[in-house]
Amino acid sequence: MTPDGLIAFEKDIAAEFEAGNIRAPVHLAGGNEKELIAIFEGIRPQDWVLCQWRSHYHCLLKGVPPAEVKAAILSGRSIALCFPKYRILCSAIVGGVAPISTGLAWSIKKKGLDERVFCFVGDMTAGSGIYYEAVNYVAGHDLPVVWYIEDNGKSVCTDTLEAWGTGLLKRQLAYSYKLTWPHVGTGRWVRF
Repeated sequence: MTPDGLIAFEKDIAAEFEAGNIRAPVHLAGGNEKELIAIFEGIRPQDWVLCQWRSHYHCLLKGVPPAEVKAAILSGRSIALCFPKYRILCSAIVGGVAPISTGLAWSIKKKGLDERVFCFVGDMTAGSGIYYEAVNYVAGHDLPVVWYIEDNGKSVCTDTLEAWGTGLLKRQLAYSYKLTWPHVGTGRWVRF
């Protein structure tokens, strides 16, 4: 999928949301198309991808057909998309994917499989205890997890540095981007 294809998908979802066709929160992606495309070039079909609530792009790049992703979003699952068949799991709980990634990686290691877990979290989650503990546990047990911090500079709607007073942890891969959509929704009030 191209950057333009990803952007067009999100614009379509935004239009569906504004028309009142999605009766649940949506967290739209934007501004990080090129970074994600480059990362996903190294993710194989047998690898797992775990994300938080802004995961439309991740699902598409992992190979979930756009019609399946859109159907799940229209049914109200935008912030917790899960497609086990394509090895992608998402959670709307802050930090919720960190311990799940750890458990998956333990299973992979115990079974001696040629799989990895790619865990994507936001910069707010990267400052949380559950994430920090999972990262340290994975490192201490040499588990096959690749951590990615998606740094849009925001912890919900507050500047991350202002909220947490610290920078990102140095042991994880990270990239920075400017989100092109509001934290939730499209910026237009929609009644359900």
